[in-house]
This record gives sequence, structure tokens and C-alpha cells, in this order.
Amino acid sequence: MRRSISIIIPAYNEETRLPATLQTVRAYLASAVWDFTEIVVVNDGSVDRTAAVAKDAGVRVLENWGNRGKGYSVKQGVLAAQGDWILVTDADLSSPIGELDKLWSGAARRQAQVVIGSRALDRSLVGVHQPFPREMMGRLFNRIMRLITGLPFHDTQCGFKLFEARAAREVFKRQLLDGFGFDVEVLFIAQELGYAVLELPVRWDNVAGTKVSMWRGAAAFLDPLAVRWNGIRGRYR
Repeated sequence: MRRSISIIIPAYNEETRLPATLQTVRAYLASAVWDFTEIVVVNDGSVDRTAAVAKDAGVRVLENWGNRGKGYSVKQGVLAAQGDWILVTDADLSSPIGELDKLWSGAARRQAQVVIGSRALDRSLVGVHQPFPREMMGRLFNRIMRLITGLPFHDTQCGFKLFEARAAREVFKRQLLDGFGFDVEVLFIAQELGYAVLELPVRWDNVAGTKVSMWRGAAAFLDPLAVRWNGIRGRYR
């Protein structure tokens, strides 16, 4: 089953954190057994040296025209990926890259095409919590999301997800949302298409310097409504 993997890292103004992240990911890949590996950094219109840092590290870089959003960036990375499996992870590695082993084992054991990391299934694995207001907002978002979309997942917003590439292409080519609500959308589409989606607890530490303002986080509460409406209209078929 283990053949090749692409690791997609969406990045916006990440010149400070990216060097250590890329070094850590490369060290992990060097110790793992894959036929082919690639790291793809999607530069989302950064105004710092994010793209230069990634190119200096020798990884593949995709450029967005302007700041299009995390959802748009992940979609571009996934659709351009060359591996048989695709991991999407945040530039701050809030979930350690070694947690990929857990997702991979789950995919093999349960024959799942999508495996998502979760902070909610075992909160003892969260070493550093978000500030209390953000964490409460996240829990409220999940309850509303489940009510509106019917999705059963406890944490759609953890930025650590593994996709079988053929399933990922079918899912992401149907993605319509460019912002942070894209996580809900791609899981909704995967379920609509009949793919097996597995949620597993992962280690996670909040890292200071989030690019998500409280306002943008609050605006994401509208995204489950958009996803549900798009589903009713058949836009994901």
C-alpha cells in the first residue's frame, strides 16, 4: 500500500517558521519508507520571503496570484500533487509530522480514502491549548457544523489530513470555498461521493502567530450553510 506521498503546506507570510518546518519534514521523510516523496509549498500571495525560503530549501513551490485563502491554496496543492497519497499540514506543524504514521496506519487498517486528524477525540493529546475564547468558538463551530451539514466528525478544522490521491482529485475539483470553511466542504463532498472517511486523535500544540483573526473565524460560521445549500442544489455532483 505504501507507495508515494506528497506533503502540501499552504503558506502565507511564513518565512520565519518555514525553514525549521521544512527541515523537520525532510528528516521525517528520510527515515520513512516511500517510493517517492515530494514537499509542495503553496505560497498564498505572501509579502515576505516565504517563496524564496521554500525555493532555497529545494522544495516545489506553487504561487497564487494574490492572497486567495487557505482553501484555494490547499486545492491548488492537492490537484498538482504527484504522490499516490497526499498529506495536508499547516506550516507551523501544530500536529507533529510523525503523526502521519498514525493516519497512514488507520488508512491501511480501515481501508479509508480520507483520514483526518482530530483534537477533539482525545483532548489529552493537546499539549498547548488555544486561548480560551478561540477554543470555545471552535467547539461551538463544530456543533453548528454538525447540525447543519449532518457530518459526524468532531473536529473538521484540524489542519492535518491524509487523502488517497484519486479520491482527493475527485473531491477537490468540486471544492468551491476558498476560505477556512473548505475543510467542512471537502469532507462533505467526500461523504457525498461515498468515500470512507476516518477521524483519528492526533497530538497537537497551539503555536503562536495564527493568521486567522477572530473576525475571519466568526465569518467561517456561515460556511456550513453554504456547503449545505450547495449540496441541496447538487453543485457537488
